[in-house]
Amino acid sequence: MKQNNLSRTIHRFLGLIIGIQILLWTISGIYFSWTNLDRIHGDHFKNPGYEPGFYTDLYPISEIYIPGGVQAIELREVEGFPYYWINGEQLFHAQTGEIKEGISKSEAIGIVQQYLRSDLEIASVELITETGRHHEYRGRPLPAYVIKYQENHHLKAYVSTADGKFQTVRHQGWRVFDFLWMIHTMDYRGRDNFNTFLLRGFALLGLFTVVSGFTLWISTRRNQQ
Repeated sequence: MKQNNLSRTIHRFLGLIIGIQILLWTISGIYFSWTNLDRIHGDHFKNPGYEPGFYTDLYPISEIYIPGGVQAIELREVEGFPYYWINGEQLFHAQTGEIKEGISKSEAIGIVQQYLRSDLEIASVELITETGRHHEYRGRPLPAYVIKYQENHHLKAYVSTADGKFQTVRHQGWRVFDFLWMIHTMDYRGRDNFNTFLLRGFALLGLFTVVSGFTLWISTRRNQQ
């Protein structure tokens, strides 16, 4: 009898501790399973007809002086002109070889207008140089331009200033997903770490709660026989 009372006490307290988190896991899991990830990524705001331009007569890479040589190269498009993004550090006009020191606000607007729907109206453009751990643009290249839209989903687009690359869009649906993802992973610092001690601890507590429940059920059945 004492053993049953102890099992009930342990199960009761474990259920109280882990129950709220299990409820949050369930709610967030239901949301994820019913959510269209393409919409979370903001694909419904993007211009489906956009295609990068095709360019000829590009300036030879070998004639551009790069200290240490070329390790990586990508092609960017800014206001209809091609640019080399070399070694993740510097832009060069891909038809003249001239160096370009970042992009302007007007160029950033031109870039997002290529990627996003033409019916979206821009409200403001802001330059950001730093972000916190919980910022929606965390972990991406800085500085960057934030293009805000007059749209009821609080839509924002981000373009990095160094290379003029369209980075991402953020809207209210994404922010809800991001908050629930934080709760689901229990990573309250960066969102994506599945190896936190907090998550491991609650997972073990959840397992122990289930085991204690089975133990209580078995011992109760034996006493009733």
